[in-house]
Amino acid sequence: MDSIIVTGGGPLSGTIPIAGAKNACLTLMPATLLSDEPLTLTNAPRLSDIRTMTQLLESLGAEVARLSDGLVLSMSSHILNGERADYDIVRKMRASILVLGPLLARQGHAVVSLPGGCAIGARPVDLHLKAFEAMGAELDLRDGYVHAKAPAGGLRGGIVDFPFVSVGATENALMAATLARGTTVLKNAAQEPEIVDLAHCLQAMGAQISGEGTDTIEIQGVDRLHGATHRVVTDRIELGTYMLAPLIAGGEVTCIGGKRSLLEAFCVRIEEAGAIVTESAEGLTVRRGNGPIKAVNVETEPFPGFPTDLQAQMMALLCTAEGTSVLEEKIFENRFMHAPELTRMGANIEVQGGHAKVMGVSKLRGAPVMATDLRASVSLILAGLAAEGETTVGRVYHLDRGYEHVVAKLSGVGANIRRVKEDG
Repeated sequence: MDSIIVTGGGPLSGTIPIAGAKNACLTLMPATLLSDEPLTLTNAPRLSDIRTMTQLLESLGAEVARLSDGLVLSMSSHILNGERADYDIVRKMRASILVLGPLLARQGHAVVSLPGGCAIGARPVDLHLKAFEAMGAELDLRDGYVHAKAPAGGLRGGIVDFPFVSVGATENALMAATLARGTTVLKNAAQEPEIVDLAHCLQAMGAQISGEGTDTIEIQGVDRLHGATHRVVTDRIELGTYMLAPLIAGGEVTCIGGKRSLLEAFCVRIEEAGAIVTESAEGLTVRRGNGPIKAVNVETEPFPGFPTDLQAQMMALLCTAEGTSVLEEKIFENRFMHAPELTRMGANIEVQGGHAKVMGVSKLRGAPVMATDLRASVSLILAGLAAEGETTVGRVYHLDRGYEHVVAKLSGVGANIRRVKEDG
């Protein structure tokens, strides 16, 4: 396993290119199962989770190839020779459950393992299954697998009223409904940019969808979908992560391809803390205003609220802010596991249930720390930019699931950072 070593020091300056969104790409890839014609994705990120989804699609008979320096994914599902998504692959990543809707819609049946791949809470798939039941599917959970079967003639339109917002369930139901007979209405649907991106891709494939980006999405089922080429939306979580770097280390950084509309609630919070954010055709430029970063309160919410996937990184910023901040995690339980690691670096953090109180300190100190999940890993790297001395972040395989070329991107703007092989 590798470690990343960060030595805190001077301010950052320059530009950082922002990749295509991991969460969007992982949702778009299963859409290839809905058609026997090719689906091509441009601006695709090069991440381990994308490789895992590739492996899963290939196990079902899809063909997946990387083109153009790895930024283009060319996929074809003209022949599907499987309907079973095995545990050995699905356990690595929760997004694997997103093959269930497309398989059920096109094949009429599917057997998909219950997923794994994350340490930040249970995140049950109940809402996915209730959506398929509303479309007439018969479902049976046994031996750790979901056995799903569409009614004779295929899935049929229905009303799906989610009891709470779920991005994954919205995505799965949206894909399945494109080939269902009749009209499907998704109520209390997720509104994330990744949902809108998926809808636009499906529309390019011939789907009849309206209301994407609102809490009510209507899908008129069609007989078949055709091929398409679609550009993956900018990764708003990577964008927010790198926007925090100059606030933590000092300096000024432009995030190429960034758009404020992807992160309005986040931008408001960091501006309250003292950031100056400027939008241009090139992207978003971020620097500190005059004076120290100030404490702010943060409450994670579904889009358009503050993203849960930026909570850990925001905590790293607030560790040295002037005053006391309170972060409330309302999306996932167990998502403050980075707090003890930040405390090892001198942060003053108290966690109680879904709340974390961060009392700003004058400085952080470099220390050996361990990444506990994807977003926690990058929060520790960010904290290392502000720390005196050297911070060694272990278990950075988590990082590879969601960030490409972290060392190159941060060193390119002046950070003292390197990746090394761990002993043993």
